[in-house]
Amino acid sequence: MGLPTFDVAIPCYRYGTMLPTAVRSVLDQESVEVRIRIIDDASGDGSADVARELAAADPRVEVVEHPVNKGHIATFTEGVIDFPTGDYTLLMSADDALTPGALRRAADLFRERPDVVLVYGNAIYWDDGEPMPTARTGPARHIVYDGRDWLRRRFAVGANCAASPAVITRTETQQKAGGYDAACLHTSDFEMWMRLSLYGSVGFLADVDQAYCRGHGENMSVEAEERNGGVGDLRMRLLACTVLLDKAGVMLPDADKLDRTVRRRLAADALLRVSRSYDKGARDEDANRQLVEFAREAVDDLASLPEWHALKLRERLGPRVSHAVSPLVITAAGRRVRQIWRDRRLDRAGV
Repeated sequence: MGLPTFDVAIPCYRYGTMLPTAVRSVLDQESVEVRIRIIDDASGDGSADVARELAAADPRVEVVEHPVNKGHIATFTEGVIDFPTGDYTLLMSADDALTPGALRRAADLFRERPDVVLVYGNAIYWDDGEPMPTARTGPARHIVYDGRDWLRRRFAVGANCAASPAVITRTETQQKAGGYDAACLHTSDFEMWMRLSLYGSVGFLADVDQAYCRGHGENMSVEAEERNGGVGDLRMRLLACTVLLDKAGVMLPDADKLDRTVRRRLAADALLRVSRSYDKGARDEDANRQLVEFAREAVDDLASLPEWHALKLRERLGPRVSHAVSPLVITAAGRRVRQIWRDRRLDRAGV
């Protein structure tokens, strides 16, 4: 049996200064064979020149240059659908990097469990300009989840749990699942991981770090996540889930239940954000209004959410008192409200 083969696509839009770190982290992977395709999305700032220099220095690296900007979704799809021919596929941004041994650790889990279609692990987030933190590199502990169980957990939490450079897929499964969905924009990776889980088991590499995610002022998703109290991020997370349900069709017979679960989770998150603004004495009326509107759109029965009653308590106290009163008192009251509503639900269910 030969070495496992990995095709790594690295989309790049004006991240040329960070590109060498990403490429070197892949080329330095041991006990695997790698190919890299850098896809410069019409950066126009010299990033393509950096990419060509990297390709000239190592035959495992090739470059595709877009004459016009196609956007990140089309470029992502090009990277995972048009390029890969090896055993496994990885998409990573030009501002990220792999940890030593990351690809071999993933390959070992894939070979141990043929039913696993996606392997992910922990990603280290570090600020640009600071030394790269030391990564945990093994040995890895293998945890395997049934794909449907893992998917249900994502709907229960309503959030992504895996950073792109720390996620590796079987190429044959990636080809079946297709490319990234343009409707999802900043949560297209979240929708993709859930879609892949429909095809098999999901593996997690515990006790190790698989990738680095670089934090810097030009991160593409930061603004979308923070704008208006994060309501845009909540909307995109809900959209990723509803898009997935539409695509899954008969593959998910409990789709209605999953839809209600994620809507209640995200509505509760929105209300919690408003409550926290009272506690911090840092209310943004427009952001809070949008968060409550989102919660109303997500669920028809806001009054069934404990978080709604916790917010109503703060509104009755008023912003000045809510901020002045110890957060422990507010939290305890909210906890009591949540317990009352849990008890009522159990009574209705006969449990």
